[in-house]
Amino acid sequence: MGGSGSTPQSEKPAPPPPSPEFAKPWRETPWDNKELLEKNLRELKLSDPNVKYIRILLAGEVGAGKSSFINSVNSVFQRRITTEAIADNAGAGGTSFTKTYRTYYIRNGPSVLPFVFNDIMGLESDYSPKESRGANKGDIAKAKKPRGAHPEDIAKALEGLLKEGHNFNPIASANKNDCKSETSLEDLTYCLVYIIAADKVSMMTHDVIQKMRYIREKASSLEIPQAVIMTRVDEVCPLVKTDLRKKIYTSKKIKEKMQECSNSVGVPVSHIFPVKNYHEEIDTQNDIDVLILRALTQIVQIADDLVNRRKSDSGNC
Repeated sequence: MGGSGSTPQSEKPAPPPPSPEFAKPWRETPWDNKELLEKNLRELKLSDPNVKYIRILLAGEVGAGKSSFINSVNSVFQRRITTEAIADNAGAGGTSFTKTYRTYYIRNGPSVLPFVFNDIMGLESDYSPKESRGANKGDIAKAKKPRGAHPEDIAKALEGLLKEGHNFNPIASANKNDCKSETSLEDLTYCLVYIIAADKVSMMTHDVIQKMRYIREKASSLEIPQAVIMTRVDEVCPLVKTDLRKKIYTSKKIKEKMQECSNSVGVPVSHIFPVKNYHEEIDTQNDIDVLILRALTQIVQIADDLVNRRKSDSGNC
């Protein structure tokens, strides 16, 4: 009866879910050129021969993987898993494991490579969610107290003023006894790198984001280039966990998180590099190495651009 053969609207099949992937990688990666990437960094010559090495300052939230990134870089060049920078289990204790200002050198046989890293105390929110949950504004204000790296300490590190071994104090910035009266070319920071965990970027508190933006403004005033290393990519995307090489730049989730990083700290996506730190592996792996080497190459290049500008500026004085 009636029988037009049409399917009622309520019985139409639901449209297929959108694909979690792009049709092809949106960023080219030299997966088969690991040896060349490594060779170029080992043989790197800086624009100014008076600069022995470029200093890269790492900043980020507790548990983002700053120390693990240093270890991963060192592992690439040593071709074995190393633990030069002692790292906690992703900030499991809720507070920064790094307490002192220290320079990490990457060994190249009997010498060191012309770039070094400085790890600092992690950034933390100035109040604990547990302390403020269910409290009124007055009580929340009372619960607030300085935690993590003092933003002024990071500002001083950017200028090369912090002494090696300075003990971070969330309550007070370094005094004159903890600062250098004079700085050399090697003391200066040539690139500020934010370490941000892909699976935690959505959970960064307003406090932490504001601290990052304050640091960004300070770095910008000093004309220091900035980049982002986005860690834990395998934890935020199952596709990447299954196949790092094929999925890292086809995953829509990874690109979405990179854009989120860009929106949070103001660094363009072109200067954001997703990587996987060494964590549970006992041997180095080509694909992990290539992502780290590719990111490091870009960071060192933009840092050397600053070396060149400072050399030109000093020559014009």
